[in-house]
Amino acid sequence: MEQQTQIEGADVLIYGVPWEGAVTWGDYTGCELGPKVMRLCSARYSGYLPELDHIDVFEHLTLADMGDVDVVPADVEETMKRIEEFAGEIWETGKFPLALGGDHGITYPIVKALTEKVKGKVGIIHLDAHYDNMPHHEGDKYARSTPFARMYELEGVRNESLIHAGIHGPRNKPESGRFAREAGAKTWTINDIRQHGDLRSLAEKMYEQASEGTEVVYLSVCSDVLDFAFNPGGPVDGNGLSSYELLTLIYEFTKRGIAGMDFVEVYPQQDLTDVSSHFASMISLYALAGEVSNRKRGQS
Repeated sequence: MEQQTQIEGADVLIYGVPWEGAVTWGDYTGCELGPKVMRLCSARYSGYLPELDHIDVFEHLTLADMGDVDVVPADVEETMKRIEEFAGEIWETGKFPLALGGDHGITYPIVKALTEKVKGKVGIIHLDAHYDNMPHHEGDKYARSTPFARMYELEGVRNESLIHAGIHGPRNKPESGRFAREAGAKTWTINDIRQHGDLRSLAEKMYEQASEGTEVVYLSVCSDVLDFAFNPGGPVDGNGLSSYELLTLIYEFTKRGIAGMDFVEVYPQQDLTDVSSHFASMISLYALAGEVSNRKRGQS
């Protein structure tokens, strides 16, 4: 009863998905610790953003933390089922959900649950260095390198409105771009973003593509879309977005209307001062500031 009251009084529901599948490389493992450390770091911050017209997010939105999905280590399919069920209950509330991962494999069951709630199609904006659209990883269809391949297969996702943005670097497989084209998904590489020249008009164009023919748009952000200079808690991917570029894109997307979002793949043990986990609070606040702007627009 107490949790139900908490949900009813909240505008935003935060939940963690402390899951890491089998795909790891060297020291880059342990992102299941991300939700805990991101929450701990968030205690340092208010909701006030003077650079966004002096908005105090907490004056407009009430947040509730729904805890973590009860994942099952080493049981991938059961964990995917539990994430989908948990996310399904969150979607049923009609609140704005913000999921903290965990590896990128968590996005597929979250979006799958959304497609089962929405009567129309779902569009997706995917900010990442990598496509994450491989058919499988050594037989694992739910690895962090596969979620968008699974989403291409969902009837409720409009593939032509699935936007891979910020893609760059040689950790992509040569066939990944081909898989995206064959599915009908759109790609904006890091050079496409940089050469466009106007981040805000670019965000508008991306959002228009993601919303065309869809009922709602979902936003999924992997930490490694950032250049490693801004993301010490993520893999070493150079030539990525700056913190300003990522925050600006997120704000521009959410102010136009996003159903919910996730932020994934922070590795706290690689980050002695928890810079990436602290930055998760900025990402969350910029997203919620955009949600405030979207709600105001809907009321006018």
